[in-house]
Amino acid sequence: MGTHYSGSQTEKNTLNAFIKLMRATESINSRLNRHLADADLTLSQFGTMEALYHLGPLNQRAIGEKILKSGGNITMVVDNLEKCGYVKRKKDPEDRRAVLIHLTKEGEAFIRDFFPKHLEKILEEFSVLSEEEKAQLAAICKKLGVRDEKE
Repeated sequence: MGTHYSGSQTEKNTLNAFIKLMRATESINSRLNRHLADADLTLSQFGTMEALYHLGPLNQRAIGEKILKSGGNITMVVDNLEKCGYVKRKKDPEDRRAVLIHLTKEGEAFIRDFFPKHLEKILEEFSVLSEEEKAQLAAICKKLGVRDEKE
């Protein structure tokens, strides 16, 4: 279902594309969030653990930039992951004023086991697209995502 707006063709096409993009995003997120909830994780907690697993220890600002969350939100995410025993805050050896977030052994074991299962769910979601369509979608999303950086 598209827009019922009766503007110009450009406006209708843009609104229809926006509506479809948002619906697809919400639909995929809803299904993936159920998988995360089964593991007692939020999307932000998973994103944080995944970033630490693949990139190594990071400060909270870097984590926020990676998963597109504010500093206050990241503090709460890290606090909750720390309570679960998945991450630990440690002083940065290169800057004693800074703190780096590290995966604990338990956190690393968890994300090493869970990530392939989550990836399988993502692969399942995108299985309706050809490889060419995935590449096109990635390019289109990147183009939309970097638009604000040009202004």
